[in-house]
Amino acid sequence: MEIGAVLDHLHISSPEPRACARFYAAHFVMRHTHVEGAEILQGPARKVVISAGVANRLKYAAWRFPDGAALAAYRRRVPARAQVGLPSWGWFHPDAFAVADPDGNLTVFTAGAPGEGNAANVPAAVSQHFALRTQDPARLLPFYRDDLGFVLSDRVEDGEGVLRACFLRTDPLHHALALFGAPMSRFDHQSFETSSWVDLRDWADHMARLKMPMTWGVGRHGPGNDVFFMVADPDGNLAEISAEIETCSADRPVGLWPHEERTLNLWGRAIMRS
Repeated sequence: MEIGAVLDHLHISSPEPRACARFYAAHFVMRHTHVEGAEILQGPARKVVISAGVANRLKYAAWRFPDGAALAAYRRRVPARAQVGLPSWGWFHPDAFAVADPDGNLTVFTAGAPGEGNAANVPAAVSQHFALRTQDPARLLPFYRDDLGFVLSDRVEDGEGVLRACFLRTDPLHHALALFGAPMSRFDHQSFETSSWVDLRDWADHMARLKMPMTWGVGRHGPGNDVFFMVADPDGNLAEISAEIETCSADRPVGLWPHEERTLNLWGRAIMRS
């Protein structure tokens, strides 16, 4: 059974946080404010935080439960050995807590309502999932699946049966987190989910008006079956608009996909992390 949290926001680092923030403000239509040494980008149900640091690094991912009671019940499930100190930023629920995965990636669990932000002349796009690159996805999978209770939707294996990628969910949507095997551990991408193919088209037209070329897509992922495109921010992080991602039933079996381009894009070429 899914834990029932949704992705609230990501906090990434950048050597040029204000330039990176201006990119997200314009291309993903979010209000930009500066608070507590960080750039805050917020739109209806989508949020990104950026502060100074090296490129391609996730400072933390924040997952949101609907209320404090659900957060407290979930915390009792999480092994104490996984819990670490909460980041010092002041915008979390009073009972928020943090964990660290075997690669050192920080995850915060908090509670509350989604941020509202400003209405914009673009379709809705909700902070929905993100992906990490890791040198050993088989080492990270038990942490997220067994310790945190994320549900494994699909796994990608090579011809020798080695795990090369996996997709995990926290609610019925196919994945809220993807782990990709790669030569170097780093942040990979974040995705904003919109409601339909038509909305994805309108977001693509918005990128075109800004003369922003697509880095990947339009395509369709195998795992999740969502249509998508990706652009790259000034630090080279990928940012995705996705639509029509699979909704999973509670008894859905774990899927198995081969490690090949067609798995990541049923329509054509793919970005292969390894």
